[in-house]
Amino acid sequence: MSSQTNLSRRRFGGLLAATLGAAGTPAWAAAAQGKGKRMQQQHSLIKPARLRQGDLVAIIAPGGFTDEDAIAKAVRNVESLGLRASLGANIRAVHGNYAGTVQQRLDDLHGAFADPEVKAIWAIRGGSGCISLLALLDYALIRRNPKVLIGYSDITALHLAIGSQTGLVTFHGPVASSTFSEYTVTQLQNVLMTPQDSYTIPMALENHRRAQTDANFAIRTVHGGQATGRLTGGNLCMVSALAGTPYAADFRDGILFLEEINEVPYRIDRMLCQLDLSIGFQQAAALMLGIFEHCEAAEGDTSLTLNETLDQHLQPLAVPAVSGYSFGHIRHQFTIPMGILATLDADRQTLTLLEAAVS
Repeated sequence: MSSQTNLSRRRFGGLLAATLGAAGTPAWAAAAQGKGKRMQQQHSLIKPARLRQGDLVAIIAPGGFTDEDAIAKAVRNVESLGLRASLGANIRAVHGNYAGTVQQRLDDLHGAFADPEVKAIWAIRGGSGCISLLALLDYALIRRNPKVLIGYSDITALHLAIGSQTGLVTFHGPVASSTFSEYTVTQLQNVLMTPQDSYTIPMALENHRRAQTDANFAIRTVHGGQATGRLTGGNLCMVSALAGTPYAADFRDGILFLEEINEVPYRIDRMLCQLDLSIGFQQAAALMLGIFEHCEAAEGDTSLTLNETLDQHLQPLAVPAVSGYSFGHIRHQFTIPMGILATLDADRQTLTLLEAAVS
């Protein structure tokens, strides 16, 4: 059976599912789906301008609420890079677990993109709630005003949605209130401030040392070889939650990267199954898993280990697959430009960016 036939059947299946699913859809859901589908198309890659000394960075809280200590730390972090910090108008807002209402969080995000003086937007933390913004984001505004967007964890929802709807390269990296390490700062600067046409990212020596006492920090090559593709992914919980939506990660022929924290193995297994069922890991060019911290089952629990759980999904593949790379909910993490072409070398245990991520 030819790949053209397979593709035609996939498209036919998608059209059929959309037709059958239209009946009985609530009005609010139909509006959100319609907005996403209108915007769902192939966009050429848009690279934001590189960051320079003195640039203004907007610190916002698009997900979980924050506090004064985290705000002060975030400002210090930004200024330590030679940048200037401004705070979103609603950064201190609290609405349940969220940093204000959906509208307040949208206002800060839209305001930062619309402000011509702001050169980068940095999420102060992840938490939860970013998924509520996706159907209401002004993607045309973002496309007209491309800027650096940085964060990880729940910010994955913004990365995937903005990438799929605008083509803007965004950055899976530390949140503004992270505790920076020399490794983290170096990798952030190399990607955002001193870009190169080709840059090989080394793994953190500190994580290698930690692996001596914590096996989850060890780099494992499940399948060797090299693979080239565009980078997409992020926090496993968010990537799996967006499967089947207009904002889903399309990892066909791409390097899919995933990380997680505080999830037991059976939940990790379920989320990986969901992603595999949605597209199929075999269609990726490679799988690159970061550090899944605090993801082992409780002592005495009847459970597969984390590595046994991951291997159930990685071992059957015929593409390069690794785990334990230096990204995730950890101090020593590298910054990953979403949408950029890269090569994963599973034998050398490196990731090489094949183009600059900023203009």
